[in-house]
Amino acid sequence: MSPKEVFAAHENDRLVIANIASPGSVRNVLSNDAVCVSFVDVFVQKGFKVRGRANCVARSDSRYASLAGPLEEMVTGKFEIHNLIEVRATAVEPILAPSYQLYPETTEDDQIQIALSAYGVSRA
Repeated sequence: MSPKEVFAAHENDRLVIANIASPGSVRNVLSNDAVCVSFVDVFVQKGFKVRGRANCVARSDSRYASLAGPLEEMVTGKFEIHNLIEVRATAVEPILAPSYQLYPETTEDDQIQIALSAYGVSRA
């Protein structure tokens, strides 16, 4: 899966991802439903890798409205959601920057300060 901007958890075992501009991801899912989706907070350098099986949910699908609700709220009409990619998670693994393992004294605050400096941004 390529980077995605709009997604939400659904129930305890699923992710729902808006297909806004992802024809390649849709083609991939249609030809091979095994997917891996990673979520990383770039400031704390922690996240999750979700492996699972995906399917595309068309607007005409009876489940579309209930699955798309939270995503439609996020896009507030700015983007058209063509369809959805629903991922049923089969495994979830943590993602952790090497600093946490190599330097156990590393804190999230340390990582945030390093990222703010590296990216040239400040906290709002």
